[in-house]
Amino acid sequence: MSQRTLSRLTRPSALRTRAGVLAAGLGVSSVLGVGAAFAATGGDHAAPAAGPSVSAAVASADAVHQQAVSLKSDADSRAKLAASWSVPVKKYTLSATFGRGGSMWSHKHSGQDFAVPVGTTVRAAHTGTVVKAGPNGAGDGPAYGNAIVIKHKNGTYSQYAHLSRIDVRVGQAVTTGQKIALSGNTGNSSGPHLHFEIRTTPNYGSAVNPVDFLRSVGVRV
Repeated sequence: MSQRTLSRLTRPSALRTRAGVLAAGLGVSSVLGVGAAFAATGGDHAAPAAGPSVSAAVASADAVHQQAVSLKSDADSRAKLAASWSVPVKKYTLSATFGRGGSMWSHKHSGQDFAVPVGTTVRAAHTGTVVKAGPNGAGDGPAYGNAIVIKHKNGTYSQYAHLSRIDVRVGQAVTTGQKIALSGNTGNSSGPHLHFEIRTTPNYGSAVNPVDFLRSVGVRV
C-alpha cells in the first residue's frame, strides 16, 4: 500500500478522535459547570481550562452554614435569658419613672412604679435569695412601707415596695415568677402601686434604671 493511500485512510480516523475528545470535554464542562474541557489541536491536547475551585466552594458553603448556626445560637440564648427574667406584676400601668423629680421623694425617684390595685400578686423578677423582708422598707426607711429585696446570681438585687402583705422570709430561695407578696399602698405612696428597683447592692442608693435593665435581658415592659 502506497504512503499516499495510507495517509488518506488514517486522516478521517484522526479527525474522528479529535472530535470525540472535544465532545467529551464539552460534556464534562456542561454537566459539572466547572473543571476542564480539552480541545485537540494538531497532535497535542491543550492545558485544562481552570474553573472555580471545588474546595473553595465547599469552604464558602460551610462558612454560610456556620453563620446560620451562630445566629440560631444567639437567638436561643436571648430567648433563654428573657425567659429567666419577668416583670413583677401583670396587667399594670407604668406610672412614676426612674429618675423623676418631685415632692414625693427627697431625691429623684429610685425605681419604676407599676400602678396596680391593692392585693395584686407580686412575683419574683428572677431566681435568687431573699436578703431583706419586712416593714420600714425592710431597713431602707419608712418611705418604702413593707418591702422585699432579693439577691440574684448575676450580682444584681431587685426590690419590691409598698406591699400590703409579705409572703417570703429572709434566706428563702425563690424562682422567677414565684409569688412573693401582694401589692399595696404602704409607706410614702401616692396611691396603690408596686415600687420596683434593680440595685447593685441590697441597700438604698444603688439603684439603676429598672426598665432599661429588664429590656437589656429581653423582657418587654
